[in-house]
Amino acid sequence: MSTLFISDLHLDPAAPEITAQFLDFLESEARDADALYILGDLFEVWLGDDDPEPSKQEIQAALRRLTGSGVPCFLMHGNRDFLIGEQFCARTGCRLIEDGTVLSLHGFTVLLMHGDALCTDDVSYQRLRRIVRHPLTQWIFRHLGLERRQAIAGRIRAGSRQHVGASAPQIMDVNGAAVAEAFRRSGAQVMVHGHTHRPAIHELDVDGGAVRRIVLGDWYTQGSVLEWGPQGFELRSIPR
Repeated sequence: MSTLFISDLHLDPAAPEITAQFLDFLESEARDADALYILGDLFEVWLGDDDPEPSKQEIQAALRRLTGSGVPCFLMHGNRDFLIGEQFCARTGCRLIEDGTVLSLHGFTVLLMHGDALCTDDVSYQRLRRIVRHPLTQWIFRHLGLERRQAIAGRIRAGSRQHVGASAPQIMDVNGAAVAEAFRRSGAQVMVHGHTHRPAIHELDVDGGAVRRIVLGDWYTQGSVLEWGPQGFELRSIPR
């Protein structure tokens, strides 16, 4: 049996084909896993645990079936769904983990991140990240009415699309110094993250030591999963 890692599904009612593939994944491959880790941006947007949108309710029910079958599911906030809270966890059986969680897996020390904190060249994004991740900002946002939250989220997403379109591609990727510092702080041998939508396995040298950075892909046109078992790991695509 293997541990599975996914991220950046960006589930949205406007893209039902992605939701359908994820629901099939939960009912098939994930049922045979030791554990499932979702490293952020499970949803395109999550405005609070009180959102009654039907497809989100369906996804939560499917996650509950997975955890109810005995497969633990760990969830990390991304930059799109950082308002997932205790009610979501109670309904799904998922357990929230911190960005920067370190675990021991098959003899390796592994650092788990969403990945956006590593994109330090994008100064304006990091400024916005500090604001929206602040507990006071989140408390205020959660206490607004759902329609008000939807309107604010729409403006933020429009601004994000404009920012991405106007930014050089290299600014949107991780910063090498930030990656090296994350390895130093954690003492990890392997880093697994998403966010950049650039699936790859990078062999690196940090202070004379060999480390590995594994980047998960998004699910826009196909699934992407890292499968890690006793015999090793494989980063692969899941055809739709």
